[in-house]
Amino acid sequence: MVHAAASRNPSPVADPLIQVDDLKVHFPVTSGMVLQRRVGSIRAVDGVTFAIADGETFGLVGESGSGKSTLGRAIIRLQRPTAGNVMYAGQQIGGMNGRELRSLRSRLQIIFQDPYASLDPRMSVGEIIREPLVVHRLVSGRQQQRRRVDELLSLVGLNTEMARRYPHEFSGGQRQRIGIARALAVSPHFIVADEPVSALDVSIQAQIINLMKELQEQLGLTYLFIGHDLSVVRHISTRVGVMYLGKLMETAPKHELYDNPLHPYTKALFAAVPVPDPELEAQRERIILEGDIPSPQFPPSGCVFHTRCPVATERCKVETPAYREVTHDHWAACHLL
Repeated sequence: MVHAAASRNPSPVADPLIQVDDLKVHFPVTSGMVLQRRVGSIRAVDGVTFAIADGETFGLVGESGSGKSTLGRAIIRLQRPTAGNVMYAGQQIGGMNGRELRSLRSRLQIIFQDPYASLDPRMSVGEIIREPLVVHRLVSGRQQQRRRVDELLSLVGLNTEMARRYPHEFSGGQRQRIGIARALAVSPHFIVADEPVSALDVSIQAQIINLMKELQEQLGLTYLFIGHDLSVVRHISTRVGVMYLGKLMETAPKHELYDNPLHPYTKALFAAVPVPDPELEAQRERIILEGDIPSPQFPPSGCVFHTRCPVATERCKVETPAYREVTHDHWAACHLL
């Protein structure tokens, strides 16, 4: 049974920029080589509700396979949702046709995880950044396009002379800066950052994160920051959501979540992060999750986390917990809270 608040905005955001209501993304599983028939579905995202305020960074964490990237793509309609609703600045995205969505596309952008695979190796850096300007007809004339490309390169900390070079000539951190410049070319308002630093060295990660924070302050950007490194997510986020097997387990302001995690899954994630102080490490409570994350094609009944939860009860096996506000602006889905 779903709590009534789950269908409304689970946050104190009075007028959110992004509102996600009961969003679902199910991929069909088919059988047969010629006459294919549907035999099941993979529930990548399974009823997610949350909101993102204008100008904030909402961090999203969870294990691989929890549905984070699919959720991010569905919000900006790179992936069509199966059910549910997404609102951007009061506009319903889900019901838009191709023409309407294209006019909105410049306001919604994405920074991809892999800076090696996300850039066309046949195009120069200048052509890569110029392409969205041409597609959306934002700048006319080659001279103005070149000037805008130079501005974007400078904005992300790259030399304007690099516009003539090709992606293979750059390091991973430089390529990610190019990807950021491409996303910024259309002057977006909301950006999905899909694990943008996970493929980079630690020292380069800090540079990219600091760049994103500077750009946010300078340009008034709003981020959905998807990651699995809890320290990185804490550094950049305003609020953080914890996702498991297509569902949100917990959401709270970052300091509240990191200092006072409520859900057993959140506690287990934090317990897995090593502490550099040996004495503190020895005193910490250890929570070891047994087994692997279940298949999203066959999610467990009741609470999807009950098969690995160290404190699960019989109720957890049969009844889906309500996603509710446990304390002020601290939401969780657990029968024991």
